[in-house]
Amino acid sequence: MSGHPIVLAGQYGSPYSLKMRAVLRYRHIPFRWVLRDSKWDDLPEPPVRLIPMIVYPNGDGSHGEVTIDSSPQIMRLEREHTGRSIVPTDPALALIDAIIEDFGDEWVTKAMYHYRWAYQDGIDKAGTLLPLSGNLQLDSDGAQMSYDFFTQRQIGRRELVGSTDITQPIIESSYERLLDLMTAGFAERDFFLGDRPGRGDFGIFGQLTQLVKWDPTSVRIAEQRAPKVINWVDRTDDLSWLPVEGNDGWVSLESLPSATRRLLHEIGATYVPFLLANADALEAGKDEVVCEILGDTYRQGPFAYQGKCLEWLRRDHAALSDTDRERVDAVLAGTGCEAMFV
Repeated sequence: MSGHPIVLAGQYGSPYSLKMRAVLRYRHIPFRWVLRDSKWDDLPEPPVRLIPMIVYPNGDGSHGEVTIDSSPQIMRLEREHTGRSIVPTDPALALIDAIIEDFGDEWVTKAMYHYRWAYQDGIDKAGTLLPLSGNLQLDSDGAQMSYDFFTQRQIGRRELVGSTDITQPIIESSYERLLDLMTAGFAERDFFLGDRPGRGDFGIFGQLTQLVKWDPTSVRIAEQRAPKVINWVDRTDDLSWLPVEGNDGWVSLESLPSATRRLLHEIGATYVPFLLANADALEAGKDEVVCEILGDTYRQGPFAYQGKCLEWLRRDHAALSDTDRERVDAVLAGTGCEAMFV
């Protein structure tokens, strides 16, 4: 390992960037934060232009390998850095954690995108403030050009990520239920799997940095409905202070908090039907994903990356020992999540 810190490049308005910054802080991994596309950004281009980027240093401190995609980034950090792990030692519990992270990354993100680009107050705030993250010297003409370009592009992508008039009640009610079950969960534990955060906590945290702290409409809902969730997001942003001893702090799979079991039901009722329909659409070469979610029709274009997400979860499930797979299946039975592994 090089003695130089890794570089994390992202933006304040990017949930995945703040997710990875929180992971690095919690795990006490030295890093340097760089605002992507700012005057300080001298980083090499990644294979796909996405954030967050983690840039690994060469031995002389120069920029070396570039990685993207928060979930693989997390697992690489797990392999290369010991202590304060965010992956449970029980492989069966780790699969539950992976399901929760995937839900945050791929389903709760739909709510984040929806509230930012479906409501005018969110559009105006995002269009005005997000361009400043890379350039505080932006003049009024440049700011207007950035506003027009950014908002038109992002609003135009709403349908692609599933934010439409048809899907609005599905997305918004799921967000509200998530706030409610997290609030209920804090009566038992600080995190989904016990007294320390897992991948799932950070996956949902990333989206909530925008939903409960930034975008006006979803913030108002959280202020009225879930003040404890807002405080949890503040805490989780920097958990470097949290005492963690070895592998202590995880609950057992068989004693999952009741709110976490409710979360699995939420995942099974919302994300899983979409995930399966998306996989079917990709396999059949269809140009639309159509499924029923809690009695309402959900429609959007197929998403290749989310097809890979299902493959990865199925791979991890198949890799479990027979005993651990039986334990996982027993927990998932009746939640709707078991349909992923049939």
